[in-house]
Amino acid sequence: MFKRLAFLFLAMLAVSACNGDKSATAAPAAKNAASTPAAPAAATAASAATPAREWQLGSDYYLIDPRVPTSTGDKVEVAEVFSYACPHCAHFQPTMDELKAKLPANAQIVLIPAVFNPQWEPFARAFYTARALGLLDKTHVALFEALHTEHQPLYSIDSLANFYSKYGADPKSFLATANSFVIDSQIANGNRLVTSYGVGSTPTLVINGKYRVEMSAEKNIGPKEALDIALMLVKQESAK
Repeated sequence: MFKRLAFLFLAMLAVSACNGDKSATAAPAAKNAASTPAAPAAATAASAATPAREWQLGSDYYLIDPRVPTSTGDKVEVAEVFSYACPHCAHFQPTMDELKAKLPANAQIVLIPAVFNPQWEPFARAFYTARALGLLDKTHVALFEALHTEHQPLYSIDSLANFYSKYGADPKSFLATANSFVIDSQIANGNRLVTSYGVGSTPTLVINGKYRVEMSAEKNIGPKEALDIALMLVKQESAK
């Protein structure tokens, strides 16, 4: 019964979390949830019968104007705006792993947790804290699995601190860091970036602070298509 309640709470989070429109109803979110996993299979079947798509600026991906400064120096920045609460982001994680493997040496991935509602804030706080404590590499995928596969009730920063204790964090130290001014500032900066990018849903990719790549069932842009667009834009930016 408890696990069932945990699953229902996560489903409720997904409705509001994966869409930046705080007034979004359950119906559109359910449509996206059903369409997103099917997109890769549909795209694969289509690609076997038709030539490769030519991605169009303004319809398949979008220009960010003005360009947002990056944090990766002379490397091409590939930012993912995501949330641990978002099931689409959990589904997209293998694509992020593939993207990381295919990026050239002059490109770098940056993760930015968005906060579209108060329920999402603990997950952003946990992300920045795990990064500060050097735990991100071994907990990033694990937290997605805990939430969306095992349906663990990790809805507060306290419960998340206990989750990270399995990976070597002291819960008290974790909470002290999580509630610090430094983490508050990082969350605020992340929120500013998400706004500057014009991101309204997750997952969203931002290439070099200049281009935004969004998932869209209506436009048949799923994980595979987003990967292709991102790699095209990285190549384009690398040539400059």
